[in-house]
Amino acid sequence: MAGTEVATDRGRGWDRVVAAVYDRVLAGAERAGLAADRTALLAGASGRVVELGPGTGANLAHLPRGLTALTLVEPSPAMRARLRARLATLRAGDPERLPPAEVVAADGAAIPVPDGAADTVVVTLVLCSVPDPAAVLAEVRRVLAPGGRLLLLEHVVAAGGRTRRLQRWLTPAWRRVAQGCHLDRDTRSALVAAGFDVTGVSDHRIPGAGPIGPALIGSARPVS
Repeated sequence: MAGTEVATDRGRGWDRVVAAVYDRVLAGAERAGLAADRTALLAGASGRVVELGPGTGANLAHLPRGLTALTLVEPSPAMRARLRARLATLRAGDPERLPPAEVVAADGAAIPVPDGAADTVVVTLVLCSVPDPAAVLAEVRRVLAPGGRLLLLEHVVAAGGRTRRLQRWLTPAWRRVAQGCHLDRDTRSALVAAGFDVTGVSDHRIPGAGPIGPALIGSARPVS
């Protein structure tokens, strides 16, 4: 039991470290275009929005006005603390900026909302890290209302060449320091296998991100 407790303490400690540095690590990419990507992507959000893995809340300031509800599903305690703080700051500056919001301690493989409860599900830089992408995408399908859509911005495996080889080589070590993040996930194929129409999803590149740069951005809809 002592060994388990030490491992748990270390995991919680690393969780706090990652949460503390997360925004600073992404700051260069945000200035170089990632923030603009968020704004363009999230302009398509509407109605009842569920965001999976919102982290520190980087997407909050980019959400459009006029949403009816916002559910933020975040498994990390350290991230949730920072997420709530950012939410409070945004509300203090503009109380009408965001709809009623709930921060939920859960993960994407078991989204605690009813079937068909979301008009929009948002995932940005999340599917790279979840243990079971197929389970998460099945849950996304479950919670989406008829006509709803998944908005995503995800870094993915490169199409080929040196970058793909580098991603494969780096991933085992990267997963250990980046809380399970895979550099080499084929998210487009995972979406198709989960029954999503990906005609609205485009190849993209996260600026200034090196081997993490290859990405997908856009809107996917469940196939009837």
